[in-house]
Amino acid sequence: MNLDAIASIVTQTLIYAAPLILTALGGVFSERSGIVNVGLEGIMVMGAFSSIVFNITFAAKFGNATPWLGLLVGGCVGLVFSALHAVATINFRADHIISGTVMNLMAPALAVFLVKDFYGKGQTDSIQEFFGYFRFPVLADIPVIGKLFFEKTSLTAYLAILVSVIAWFIIFKTRFGLRLRSVGEHPQAADTLGINVYLMRYSGVLISGFLGGMGGALFAQSIAGRFAVTTIAGQGFISMAAMIFGKWNPLGAMGAAVFFGFSQNLSIAGKAIPFIASIPDVYLLIAPYVLTIVILVAFFGQAAGPKANGRNYIKSK
Repeated sequence: MNLDAIASIVTQTLIYAAPLILTALGGVFSERSGIVNVGLEGIMVMGAFSSIVFNITFAAKFGNATPWLGLLVGGCVGLVFSALHAVATINFRADHIISGTVMNLMAPALAVFLVKDFYGKGQTDSIQEFFGYFRFPVLADIPVIGKLFFEKTSLTAYLAILVSVIAWFIIFKTRFGLRLRSVGEHPQAADTLGINVYLMRYSGVLISGFLGGMGGALFAQSIAGRFAVTTIAGQGFISMAAMIFGKWNPLGAMGAAVFFGFSQNLSIAGKAIPFIASIPDVYLLIAPYVLTIVILVAFFGQAAGPKANGRNYIKSK
């Protein structure tokens, strides 16, 4: 393999990993607060739908800034959508898995209904403004490393990595993070110390919705290019696997998301890798999902999540 082929594999891996990183980080915030959020898939769907609609509608007005604004729109829509999960699990004490499953079932149906209402067909038109490639001015001139990581790369991927570092700092080095982790480990003890358990859990879920919506918007505007019912196709569940594989740590989730991003890129870049080139395409296409199942089976029992994760908190008890 030459340097150009390796650089292409690295770039495509980062492009596929970036949406997974953001969504996995959202799952970390939610579950660190004690709320299981299996609705990440539905949140990504709504983020993808809203960002594509915004992109198509306002591309002529905002130009190159449209995808970035669409990213924020997707995050805000994901935040609003995740509020349904927060209300159901925190206020009405619904089962977290059932609530998340309802969100996953509702989001594609709602999005496709709105697409048909807006555009008269089952999918949107293709967007004109994408997240393109980016060249870091000085770093790209570094021999070998610059070619691999900084010459023709994804700026959003490095943004996602930066968000991972910030998320780690917030969760493990700030008062807010300490309180968030405390309500996920022992909400009763946190309550006796004056911490508002409901507020912290709302914060975790809403942050999860914002990051998950951004993940969906990023996937739609950098990979899919339009919205249909199959646009997300399991990305939220892969993000959950990355969160578990990363042991509910933002940096671990980021590393796992990069691994899953590479597995998704195999169907494209596999022919350039000597020992993978002979594998039939169909096996490379299903590789990310098979790896997701394998990771969950192998590590879910060993991974120790927050002790109060999935347990409803009743203040009077």
